[in-house]
Amino acid sequence: METVRPLQGYWEFAVFSVVVGCPDGVYANLTRQLDTICVKLGSIPYLLDISCKWSRVYLDILREIEMMAAKRHEKRVGYIRVSAIDQNTERQLEGVQLDKIFTDKASGKDTARPQLLAALDYIREGDLLLVHSMDRLARNLDDLRKIVLDLTRKGVHVQFVKENLTFTGEDSPMSNLLLSLLGAVAEFERSMIRERQREGIALAKKAGVYKGRKPSLTRVQIAEIRKRVRAGDKKTTLAAEYRVSRQTLYTALA
Repeated sequence: METVRPLQGYWEFAVFSVVVGCPDGVYANLTRQLDTICVKLGSIPYLLDISCKWSRVYLDILREIEMMAAKRHEKRVGYIRVSAIDQNTERQLEGVQLDKIFTDKASGKDTARPQLLAALDYIREGDLLLVHSMDRLARNLDDLRKIVLDLTRKGVHVQFVKENLTFTGEDSPMSNLLLSLLGAVAEFERSMIRERQREGIALAKKAGVYKGRKPSLTRVQIAEIRKRVRAGDKKTTLAAEYRVSRQTLYTALA
């Protein structure tokens, strides 16, 4: 035993260093190799005791980390919004790993959007909501702040991919200031775009070259839809088939 004691500190450090950096599957091979080495030193019982002790610690740490990670973000939920039915949604959250996705094809002028409401109802404490950019979640600052604050208060994290910002509810005053500033800038940009659009339309009308928006449905299509409605087809199904909103369909049939 006297020849073994001086080596105890070395073996304890060596076994711990190897085990914590070793995948579970190769631990058995490591033990067999250490057995062979220690036969000559007469320290098999001591070394096995140390290795078993540190292997249990290592596995307990791994389990704890996995449980904490799972609790932190139990589900990664994505929300996508485009303004028109024919717009492409694929570029938003492309390549981002998600457990569930909610997609709205509607204006962001308010929060009365079916899939947004469904997402807010579905998401739970510990989940992460991912959105491409702030203006996809809300088009005005008041709605944006309300949604983010309501979610973070119930333990949901909100991440905006384009702005590279994540809000957790434990954010610094600087993070909250950034949310307000960036949301206000986005709202200002949209207001400027609408103003330039109105000015352009006014000038085109004055020059006599403004033709207005192209109708979503042609006269032939409207006639076909009227015929199918009389035959018993549902208007909701027809709206989806002709890729128009229900309101556009109802207006065309009025």
